[in-house]
Amino acid sequence: MPTSPHQQTEDRTPAAPAPTPRRSLGLLTVPLLVLPALLLALITWQVMTDGPLLTLDGHLSHALIHPDRFSELLSDLGNVQIALPVLVLVTVYVALHGQWEGRPRWWLPPVAALVAMTLVPLIVVPLKDWTARPGTPAVPPATGYYPSGHTATAAVAYGSAAMILLPWLLTALARRLAVATAALLVLAVSYGLVRRGYHWPLDVLASWCLCTALLGALWLFLHRATRPDPAKP
Repeated sequence: MPTSPHQQTEDRTPAAPAPTPRRSLGLLTVPLLVLPALLLALITWQVMTDGPLLTLDGHLSHALIHPDRFSELLSDLGNVQIALPVLVLVTVYVALHGQWEGRPRWWLPPVAALVAMTLVPLIVVPLKDWTARPGTPAVPPATGYYPSGHTATAAVAYGSAAMILLPWLLTALARRLAVATAALLVLAVSYGLVRRGYHWPLDVLASWCLCTALLGALWLFLHRATRPDPAKP
């Protein structure tokens, strides 16, 4: 049946282009990078100016602090001697499996995860020296407690380990368990540090913000660098 001129016009109307993956990834930079960086800047400003957030921080620390052996053991999970070997073992596992299977750029995720881990002290140590925040009453008088290095070490080590391991896990349950385990370890370290009195809550929160940005950048980089090239068969 012949079509009307109106129908022919509609048929010639080009369809709206589908959103590109690059555009979708660009939208993720706000929650993954921008917002955590802004919150970190806000907390740092409050620490440097002795702002009102520090009063709330002190009250919260007083309510939560209760030094005991269990909280100390939890905080030890953020030690470099524990968290870093876990990351190294995962990177070796991922690298070997990628090489055995002939994956293109098999070395990239392990190297990127180790680079993210290397950035932690390069960022945290200058921030500690710059802010020179004193510790809680539960620790000897000193400065350099902001942000929490143990929290940052745990978050990047366990978080990046889970991130590069996910593509090698065969089931959705295994992937959920990997993410949940990493998150649980970071929360355990954070709780132990505050409960034991090693850090103020804002020290831990600042490290969460910092590591959200670092892990977000790592995820965006790996997603761009390891996705298949549509131009290749």
